[in-house]
Amino acid sequence: MPDPAFAADRKPSGLISLFVVVSWGLSLMLLGGLTGCQKPAGPPPAAKIPEVIVAYPTREDVQEFEETTGRLVARESVEIRSRVSGYLEKAFFVDGANVQQGEPLFHIDARPYDAELARASASVAQSKARVDRLKRQEERARKLFGTKNTTQEELDLISADRSEAEAGLDALVATQTLAELNHEYTRINSPITGRISRRLIDPGNLIIADETPLVTVMSLNPIYAYFDIDERTILKVERLIREGKILSPRDTKYEVLFALADETEFTRTGIIDFLDNHLSTTTGTLRLRATVENENLLLSPGMFIRLHVPIGKPHPAIMVPEGALGSDQGQRFVYVVNQEDEVVYRRVQIGSLKEGRRVIEEGVAATDRVIVSGLQRVRAGAKVQPKLLGEAQGSIEQSTTAPPTTAPPTTTPPVNAIPAGGKLTVDAKEPAKP
Repeated sequence: MPDPAFAADRKPSGLISLFVVVSWGLSLMLLGGLTGCQKPAGPPPAAKIPEVIVAYPTREDVQEFEETTGRLVARESVEIRSRVSGYLEKAFFVDGANVQQGEPLFHIDARPYDAELARASASVAQSKARVDRLKRQEERARKLFGTKNTTQEELDLISADRSEAEAGLDALVATQTLAELNHEYTRINSPITGRISRRLIDPGNLIIADETPLVTVMSLNPIYAYFDIDERTILKVERLIREGKILSPRDTKYEVLFALADETEFTRTGIIDFLDNHLSTTTGTLRLRATVENENLLLSPGMFIRLHVPIGKPHPAIMVPEGALGSDQGQRFVYVVNQEDEVVYRRVQIGSLKEGRRVIEEGVAATDRVIVSGLQRVRAGAKVQPKLLGEAQGSIEQSTTAPPTTAPPTTTPPVNAIPAGGKLTVDAKEPAKP
């Protein structure tokens, strides 16, 4: 017979088990009802065909050029040194100023050279007086020799003295000329017109002739532009010359365009007037030079420039906007829309850039519709909705100029709106069962 205490303990456990079973049943019925109320999912919406802007390539005459860099160099540059030794007395210029040819720059103490010039002049005067005396003496001796009152030996002696005195006079005149030059060299003038540097020595210092640098002067107008062209371009130009399509730069004048460091447009010009006679074995480039007019003195030696060097003659070429080009591992390409409005991948060979448009040497025809906007939304073989560049811009302008439409006011209160009384009213109707 079971223990009464044990039986009493088992009754609550049975009730709990019955309650769990009933709860599970109700949960399954509720889930089944909710599942039956849901509508079956419909088919997924069709993907929207992307819209792209296309444009036809343009054809126009272009000038091929090679872009390179260079430096401006003074046409004339002089490092001034003194031709005589002495102590520097004065400097007449302002550091960094523009100077004219012949303008005084320095003055060296000239007193020793004044004395040397005075001594040379006195020696010349003394020698001239001796020559004059010997000339008169020779004339008298010739008259006496004609009357047989002197001998031939005495006449020859007097003539030799006169010739010796004349030679001595010539030597003294040369010494006097040298003294005059040294005296002139104590005043140092600018040998060219240009811009002067800072002085390298101050007044009061000793200057050694032909050794002590004083200052540097560089000409500014005109100015040289030196630049290098690579071997590939040189070979291309040489072949064009051999084919008779262009003349050699050594036989005619070619114009180059360049821009300064803060300029984007190549509006400045120069004339090529020098090509070196060999390529550098270090860089594999040929050095060229162009002469540039610099009347307003804006350009200075040492400035960095970017140049466009013309290659060949202008020729017709196909051009597309630079933004239509993509890059695939260094290979340039464009997307073209065919007759079925499908995207076609085209590799292209590009040329020079002109006003935001790139020359296409190979890969695109004039009748192709090239995608110029929306490249990131397309892939090869995909369907697109093409719109010409002009039509797309017109639709955009029309949409921006059209007046905005205003929706009529609605009387439906917004969700969770609270009335003026401050109490939230809820519809007490029972929601429809699914």
